[in-house]
Amino acid sequence: MERVNRILNHPIFLKQQEKIREWEKDRIYCGHGSVHLLDVARIGWIMILEENIQIEQSVFYAAALIHDIGRAVQYEMGTRHELAGLPLAKDVLQDCGYHEKEQNEILEAVRMHRTYPENENTLAGVLYRADKKSRPCYCCEAKGSCNWSKQKKNEILIY
Repeated sequence: MERVNRILNHPIFLKQQEKIREWEKDRIYCGHGSVHLLDVARIGWIMILEENIQIEQSVFYAAALIHDIGRAVQYEMGTRHELAGLPLAKDVLQDCGYHEKEQNEILEAVRMHRTYPENENTLAGVLYRADKKSRPCYCCEAKGSCNWSKQKKNEILIY
């Protein structure tokens, strides 16, 4: 997990997390801060273990930690965060020791994390599912005004 810990301390990651915190300080709906990122990482890792999917832990955690890195850019400029975050994520991954094949796989998962996957047992597929399952709708105070469809809302605890 050495590379994962490098991500957590990387200046670009930290700066984007601070910007996201500032943009979302009054947000009543699900946020995109470190708690969400770690929830996605841990839920996804449980899925990987339970389903015996062959994904390296440091690769999945990297994807989970950086999947929303473009969120502040979306707030500032309107660019979809899954696209806006790609150059930021690439710089972080390079600096943290991920080789080119891993970077490409992680960046593809980041790009696709809002699109239902064709294969749920890929890095992109697990990231998509973990991201959606990380939302605690069953205890959310804003559930009544949330625009998530009933099918997407997590009304029961699974992970």
